[in-house]
Amino acid sequence: MAARTLDEDPALAHEHALAAVRHAGRVSIARETLAITAYTTGDYALALRELRTYRRITGRDDMIAMIVDSERGMGRPDRALEEGRAVDRAALPPAVRVELAIAMSGARLDMGETQLALAELDIPELDPDRAFEWSPGLFAARANVLEDLGLHDEAAEWRRRAEIAADALGHTVDEDEFDVIEIDDADTEELPESPEEVAPAEPAPVEKPAAEEPAAEDETFSVEDEVAEILAEIDAEPEPADDKPESPAVSDEDEDGEARPDGALF
Repeated sequence: MAARTLDEDPALAHEHALAAVRHAGRVSIARETLAITAYTTGDYALALRELRTYRRITGRDDMIAMIVDSERGMGRPDRALEEGRAVDRAALPPAVRVELAIAMSGARLDMGETQLALAELDIPELDPDRAFEWSPGLFAARANVLEDLGLHDEAAEWRRRAEIAADALGHTVDEDEFDVIEIDDADTEELPESPEEVAPAEPAPVEKPAAEEPAAEDETFSVEDEVAEILAEIDAEPEPADDKPESPAVSDEDEDGEARPDGALF
């Protein structure tokens, strides 16, 4: 429910996420969803707490860019940079690595380090001649930094590339979808010149089909199913007229955030 209503009504999505965490606090996707809705509604302190809880439960760093951006939202770009530097970027998926680079570049801009902000975007995924899912955002981020440096012509070029990449991703086919096979002359076999030279093919032995075993009952139950079931129960329960859900307590080290930082990713 929270995911379905996030774009249309972030506040309502946040209420659903809060309810899910109250009923399934140990489910990682519930904590992740609450972090995203908190970030979207500008509650960066709560977002940070939930993102760290999610990382502690899963052991993954796939939300590191949002952690960095939330620190920026709290007005702590120095801590944002520390969070980003503490992660092994080589171990991150390319899309996450790009998001982190953009967030780190934004933190540099917050500190007035424009040249270093540009350097943060110099990553292997910055390929101006190829379009990947992350290319439009990465190209646009570079254009913004170049604009701040006064390099307007270069900024316009990267902004144009960002638009081209966005358009291309809408209708092109992934290049990995097709396999190109190269045939060398040395690998080809000499074909027989007449039908007499072709040996008759022997019929392949017929194998008896193996008896099918009865399919085992599918007992898999994902965390998404658990959260969905919890939210369905919550929706079915009548809510008191004056009872509003309260946000989970925020740790002492975090403060309430206000405006979303410039260049926010999510």
